[in-house]
Amino acid sequence: MVAITADWVTFPSGGVEIRGYLALPTTGARRPPAVIMAHENLGVIAHRRRVTEQLAAEGYAVLTVDLFSRIGGQPPQDYTTQEERRAKAFLAARDEQAVPDLEAGLDHLAARGDVDTERAAVVGFCLGGGLALVWAARSDRLACAVPLYGIPELPAAYSPTGAVRSRIDIADRVRCPVQAHFGGADSVIPLDQVERLGDALGTSGHPTEVHVYEGAGHAYHDDTHPNHDPQAALLTWERTLDFLRKHL
Repeated sequence: MVAITADWVTFPSGGVEIRGYLALPTTGARRPPAVIMAHENLGVIAHRRRVTEQLAAEGYAVLTVDLFSRIGGQPPQDYTTQEERRAKAFLAARDEQAVPDLEAGLDHLAARGDVDTERAAVVGFCLGGGLALVWAARSDRLACAVPLYGIPELPAAYSPTGAVRSRIDIADRVRCPVQAHFGGADSVIPLDQVERLGDALGTSGHPTEVHVYEGAGHAYHDDTHPNHDPQAALLTWERTLDFLRKHL
């Protein structure tokens, strides 16, 4: 573990200013590798900022991109049910907008000069987990991707096309190693989708791992969430760190 600094930064994407939470190690003999973090549908919550800092303490330059920057830095608030809240959050951070924002975050780190963006990864949670897979299927700039409980098939209500948006259909096109994590008791993600995603990733030609944690629910890594599973969260963290060390 190393000392870090952390603060909000801004950078341009598509003609607007995007903000992000950036944590950097303050010690080390060389420029740290880059990790872009993609948050869940709740936005850059306190837990997400804390994980950003924890990962930086492992020696990485970590930028959590606020995918709701265009609407004030929080997910849409005009909802009447939790399902409507989730749907509106996914639409506000749709692939067409969010993936370029993640890319712009990596551009921002590259422009700093003190971060080695030739060694770059994406780590994503829920909404951000799916985005991590999409980005990995479109870009050659990533050395690896780590999605946590990213929904393999977005329901039609979550998609701007009004049809199911599948990450399974693009998984065979990922351009880097992928390590994916899912809860075995996730009420949001059916296990058959996880299995099909794993099968598709396995045809990509890149090393892939799909870990399923028995008894863990959705958002199990978040220690502020009712579904938090300490054992699954710790094992996920250890596996993630090992994966990043291997590929960055």
